[in-house]
Amino acid sequence: PRTYVIYVPSVTMSVGALASLTAYWLVTRRRPMQPPCDLNAQSIAVQGEPNWRRSALLKDDALLEFYYDDTRTAYDMFQRGLRVAGNGPCLGFRKPGEPYQWISYTEVAEQAQVLGSGLLGKGCQPNPEQFVGIFAQNRPEWIISELACYTFSMAVVPLYDTLGEEAMVHILNLGKAGILCSKRWRMGKCIYNQYTPIPLAYNYSLERAFLPTLPEMCPWGPTDNLSLCYEMNSCAAQSRAVMPSSKLNRVLFIWPGKPKGAMITHGNIASNSSSVIKILEVCSDVSISYLPLAHMFERMIQVVSMFCHGARVGFYQGDISLLMDDIKTLKPTFFPVVPRLLNRIYDKILGSVTSPLRRAVLHYAVRRKQAELSSGVVRNNSLWDRLVFNRIQANLGGNLRFILTASAPISPTVLSFLRATLGCLIFEGYGQTECTAGCTFSMPGDWSAGHVGAPLPCAMVKLVDIPDMNYYTKNGEGEICIRGHSVFRGYLKDEEKTAEALDSDGWLHSGDVGQWLLNGTLRIIDRKKHIFKLSQGEYIAPERIENVYMRCVPVLQVFVHGDSLKSHLIGIVVPDPEVFIDWVKERGIIGSYKELCQHPDVKKAVLEDMTAVGKEAGLKSFEQLKDLHLHPEMFSVSNGLLTPTLKSRRVDIRRVFQEQITNMYSTTAI
Repeated sequence: PRTYVIYVPSVTMSVGALASLTAYWLVTRRRPMQPPCDLNAQSIAVQGEPNWRRSALLKDDALLEFYYDDTRTAYDMFQRGLRVAGNGPCLGFRKPGEPYQWISYTEVAEQAQVLGSGLLGKGCQPNPEQFVGIFAQNRPEWIISELACYTFSMAVVPLYDTLGEEAMVHILNLGKAGILCSKRWRMGKCIYNQYTPIPLAYNYSLERAFLPTLPEMCPWGPTDNLSLCYEMNSCAAQSRAVMPSSKLNRVLFIWPGKPKGAMITHGNIASNSSSVIKILEVCSDVSISYLPLAHMFERMIQVVSMFCHGARVGFYQGDISLLMDDIKTLKPTFFPVVPRLLNRIYDKILGSVTSPLRRAVLHYAVRRKQAELSSGVVRNNSLWDRLVFNRIQANLGGNLRFILTASAPISPTVLSFLRATLGCLIFEGYGQTECTAGCTFSMPGDWSAGHVGAPLPCAMVKLVDIPDMNYYTKNGEGEICIRGHSVFRGYLKDEEKTAEALDSDGWLHSGDVGQWLLNGTLRIIDRKKHIFKLSQGEYIAPERIENVYMRCVPVLQVFVHGDSLKSHLIGIVVPDPEVFIDWVKERGIIGSYKELCQHPDVKKAVLEDMTAVGKEAGLKSFEQLKDLHLHPEMFSVSNGLLTPTLKSRRVDIRRVFQEQITNMYSTTAI
């Protein structure tokens, strides 16, 4: 019998392979994210008023007060996390070169109850009229101390270095508060330099709870100076029954700007964090804590929302220069940031690509990822991620799921670029201390840039006319005003300032200028608080101009200054030391960083570059700098030129550079 061998044509095999690959791709491809609402209508007009809007996530005009029935206070939110996580990790810390160590939810709750009992034993009263100051860098004991206060209905007063001793003494006197400090010398110094008697009955030094320490007496007065660990050991057997706060109790007193205490309640916190929970899917996430805990952004978005779901929070070592090493070690999934940090990441990515070919590949890969984003696909496992973006993502731990930026505007160019390169969700929010952190938030699935999202479900937002600045609600523009469950109760013992912030109908006037976009999102277009007039009558919003100039390659920081008696603007510019020398060298000038800052041709080149960027961004002629001073030292919190939230201390910068400002105006005639 004959034997037949059957050959399958190669074309048939190719078709089969292609069909298999196509089927595999269809099954495994990343599906577009489903937005929680119509992205073309993210907010709804209230009572038919187009400039008065609320979240489209709400069924009606009733604002969100809490997300879970059992989370109506900050204490409740931690207790929920305790039920979810139990003995799971809660607070993380590390020493240089070592992995993170973790304190469990159960241990945190026990330590907070013991510490709170110790405070009561030292004379504290378990009621919201009892103020307890916390003066420390971000660390586990900060959270334990805060929770100790909430466990027994006491109110927390966060303190920070740049307030200054006089301001801190004023705050402690105003609230008749005791103080928990991370270092004994800080506590003693504050007491020793008091200007009026402080009724302190107790003080604790926040030594790490897991280290064996002994109490030391404070040499600056008749006050107890006990270590946290010692108090826990001595009071463990005398732990008292918890007496948690109600939602109306005051929980936090934040001191924004000049010393005035914003009274934040548990209800404020519950509604604001619940609104973020409704938008974000927080689960067993890991977050890095490095932004000041005295700031509401850090308190609300990271800590309260994370703890509610039994998530983990790892603290940086206290040295910002080691932050990237902490991030690589912790591998966070959630990263709260401020725009200055995102700008630095953006600049470092571009600065690391030197050859024209690599730069071309980078920008092509970014465009391909941005095309995916526009269709709602967010991922970090594409071909471009593996070939181009893998190292960038690894520098941030490699596990990022979402990033939240707030506290200042961010360039749409930077935002779109980083959404592509980092391969994770990046949300932008807007708000202020007086509305318990946020009042608007960008929506999942909306990857457009240039706006700060729609109102959160806990608040309504409306715009009101500003005739002096030619902003009118008939044009969809005006001052941003907020009303709802997240709006604070006023300033402590300061009726005048409270009346300036809150009108008779309960609307909080933000001092920022906004514009409603067609899709129901809000764009920040100006600032009412820091505007000033030039001699020809033109209004200037310096922060908006500064944000434009920050996109210049050689510029790290910029301060725009104007005078009502002058017709033009001048500025103080801090060059970026990582790119400045090479940037100047390309223009044929060589020298050290400090020498180049004093070189007249370098100043001219920087000014020309900034002018070109300003022109491209649409700055008017009177909004452009006509002269500048190059300063080699960064504005920072430590030198008093930045706030703890990394905003410019405008009054202090003007004072420090008054001589340079005077010289520039005397030599620049316009």
